[in-house]
Amino acid sequence: MMHQSTLLKGLPWLAVAALAVDYPTLPNDLTTPYQQRLAIMGPTSVSIGWNTYEKLNSSCVEYGTSSNDLSQQACSTKSTTYATSRTYSNAVTLTGLTPATTYYYQIVSGNSTVERFLSPRTPGDKTPFNFDVVIDLGVYGADGYTISSDSSTSKRETPYVEPDLNHTTIGRMADTFDDYELVIHPGDFAYADDWYLKLKNLLDGKDAYQAILEQFYDQLAPIAAGKPYMVSPGNHEADCDELSLLIDLCPEGQRNFTDFMHRFDETMPSAFASSSTNTTAQSLAATARTLSNPPFWYSFEYGMVHFTMIDTETDFTDAPDGPDGPDGSAGLDGGPFGQPQQQLEFLEADLASVDRSVTPWVIVAGHRPWYSTGGSSNICDACQEAFEDLLYKYGVDLGVFGHVHNSQRFQPVYNGTADANGLNDPAAPMYIVAGGAGNIEGLSSVGSEPSYTAFVYADDYSYSTVRVLNETHLQVDFIRSETGAVLDSSVLYKSHTEQFVVQ
Repeated sequence: MMHQSTLLKGLPWLAVAALAVDYPTLPNDLTTPYQQRLAIMGPTSVSIGWNTYEKLNSSCVEYGTSSNDLSQQACSTKSTTYATSRTYSNAVTLTGLTPATTYYYQIVSGNSTVERFLSPRTPGDKTPFNFDVVIDLGVYGADGYTISSDSSTSKRETPYVEPDLNHTTIGRMADTFDDYELVIHPGDFAYADDWYLKLKNLLDGKDAYQAILEQFYDQLAPIAAGKPYMVSPGNHEADCDELSLLIDLCPEGQRNFTDFMHRFDETMPSAFASSSTNTTAQSLAATARTLSNPPFWYSFEYGMVHFTMIDTETDFTDAPDGPDGPDGSAGLDGGPFGQPQQQLEFLEADLASVDRSVTPWVIVAGHRPWYSTGGSSNICDACQEAFEDLLYKYGVDLGVFGHVHNSQRFQPVYNGTADANGLNDPAAPMYIVAGGAGNIEGLSSVGSEPSYTAFVYADDYSYSTVRVLNETHLQVDFIRSETGAVLDSSVLYKSHTEQFVVQ
């Protein structure tokens, strides 16, 4: 049943306006799993999260290496919600998995289907693999803002890729489902906090906010139910920055990352234990683990790559969505989610622990960039001040960011100066922006281009595929969502001769 907005109380003649909110249809079985999402929890473990329309006393998943023999089971009692949400977030962790093996699973419910996933590759596995980068992705469809849609499309009881999604980023990822092994998405999901941009939503903001979230995560489920979907926060998860003059209308789920935490707090990992034989590396990785705070900042390893996810919104000096930030979202009391400087202490210990003889590639992903086309309004100076020196010091190979709604690639750069080596064994990180996946706010124009700009695309929706070719070569492709055409392709060479990098 729809929650009644305080704006509607005592105004029955306006109640019909609430019908404009496009909530997905409730299933007959309220334990039906929706909004499924996987994540890598450890070298041999995977988390499975999903939402239901009633609280579960026990959340269980049956799984195995054959779709006909789901003989193993994992359960938890995690089932949480918040006052303005219609759904409950549930999560379990599957442990003891054989690496790089296809598993099948089914969420225990009166109405669920068998899904499959590839278990994580062991850190140090030298098998080439691809992963997709999707950032700033909003809901699609009739009420989804980013494309026109036939609203007569019926909704099935289990999520699937609707025909309306065929020419979107989600549709392209569905078409290429077997070509990548995981997805990283550092920030901005659904754009539910832009509910007020639709006139019909103004009378019942909290219901509009929740309806958009439900639609989005239903649409994402065909991808996230079969691929580890690794996240960190963006400004659209932070708070009611779009409603600074109407803060009393702010739905609870919008406040201080509430929905983001409920959805992902039990599914993202802490820092992995070190796979190195070096005792100093083991100690540093153990320190990083104690300082990590998923889903905000954490790390994980997969084959040849050490991934570190950071929070560009809170928990560092002048963080833009913290209580004293310098940007338009300042003063909204986002965070803190750790002790002072905890995120930066985590990042230094984590990066210092990486043994390049095990995981030669180091990739850091966050939301706001400090290198972008379009001028100073697109650049997070506080983020650069907090993070750039650490990324350079420990030889990070690739920085992945979004926030600006287009696709960009830069020559390796540090402190505003391009690395003279270019893509041939640079000391500085290569940076990309992959914010063109599509949302209600549209695409960002290219604007001014720094001298080290290598590629920028803002004509229509796009995303990135990163191909880990071997220990020394990493390919970054930008894909046009509608056609699958490769818009830009580059190969970064790094010799990776040092076991531990400190520059």
